[in-house]
Amino acid sequence: MTELATPGLGAAHAANALHRNHSYHQPDTLGHFGPYGGIFVSETLIHALDELQQAYDHLRDDPGFLNELRDELRYFVGRPSPVYHARRWSDQMGGARIYFKREDLNHTGAHKINNVIGQALLAKQMGKTRIIAETGAGQHGVATATICARFGLKCVVYMGADDVRRQAQNVIRMQLLGAQVVPVESGSRTLKDALNEAMRDWVTNVEDTFYIIGTVAGPHPYPMMVRDFQSVIGQECLTQMPEMAGRQPDHVVACVGGGSNAMGIFYPYIGDASVTLVGVEAGGEGIDSGRHAASLTAGSSGVLHGNRTYLLQDPKGQIMDTHSVSAGLDYPGVGPEHAWLKDTGRASYVTVTDDEALQAFHDCCRLEGIIPALESSHALAHAAKLASTLSPQHIVLANLSGRGDKDMHTVSERLAQTRPQPSQSHSNNAKD
Repeated sequence: MTELATPGLGAAHAANALHRNHSYHQPDTLGHFGPYGGIFVSETLIHALDELQQAYDHLRDDPGFLNELRDELRYFVGRPSPVYHARRWSDQMGGARIYFKREDLNHTGAHKINNVIGQALLAKQMGKTRIIAETGAGQHGVATATICARFGLKCVVYMGADDVRRQAQNVIRMQLLGAQVVPVESGSRTLKDALNEAMRDWVTNVEDTFYIIGTVAGPHPYPMMVRDFQSVIGQECLTQMPEMAGRQPDHVVACVGGGSNAMGIFYPYIGDASVTLVGVEAGGEGIDSGRHAASLTAGSSGVLHGNRTYLLQDPKGQIMDTHSVSAGLDYPGVGPEHAWLKDTGRASYVTVTDDEALQAFHDCCRLEGIIPALESSHALAHAAKLASTLSPQHIVLANLSGRGDKDMHTVSERLAQTRPQPSQSHSNNAKD
């Protein structure tokens, strides 16, 4: 495994394309955010990463590329996604006003497509004809399969065998869109193992294959590039929140697995010290149980999938098994920029358990008429908890990163075991 110096990619762009944010430094020429990030890959992939970096460095300022990206986001995805005031939930909690950034309303049902379109356009410009991807909850796989169908690209999606079972609906969607879905039977049979297999494929087929990584992890330039494409989320919020609420939020909350939806909404706010950033990790059955996926809360620094970051690992550096009711958060690492935000104190990270996320899922359904993804439900659970401790003058903005259609099987299995009751505030205060 070798870490080699590569030219930096400079500043980012977004605002229905990519935006410049001069308030927060970019990674260095090795792709580091502080001590995290970098390029820890085999020699075979160095050329592919250099090629990717050079293409992105050129195209991010190209008017034709930016116009095509803007048009795809607007006319195909349906951006901008709205900001929504969750009035009933806010009233029930009796504290701060809660707003949702409605990424669940994007075409394909989640934030994932923002990044996939950007990378697929890069692949086209680079002459790549075959796309590979990894997926956990299936939303990144669906987004990738969707864009490959639109652009006429061959698509192969690696997915842990356990996730294939619990996200069967998304598997069918990918196959309908023409993708080959490859179940991964090794290891924990979840997202980590899917990413391992995708990396092996890429090493073997670098000439014609483009690897669309779905999160802000992996070797440089992926963490920065994915963040840049996803930062359209937060950039829209900068305009929408004053229109909806009269000002910017006091707190921005998002779930964190690998962390792309969180970086997408956090990034444009990083330079505003008046806005508190809170990432919500999968607490599973509780940190003390050992059955969780909270890398920032309970992990330590190490190298995985081409970058240095916080990992769940044993004393010998072996990656530990993870657990979450949400397949998209079931990952033993996190994007390196999140690790740096944690260490610098610019963002804080908390955990929400499976049961808390499921309760928020049901409360959101009953109070707001919105069925959220279980991943997003972690953010909503903490947003509601936080709002209850604040005054009505405060504003909490939560990234509702995806819709919950894909989670019906998981939710129905849990309902068969025990049917959640309305939250205490709901049952005490509900009037209708």
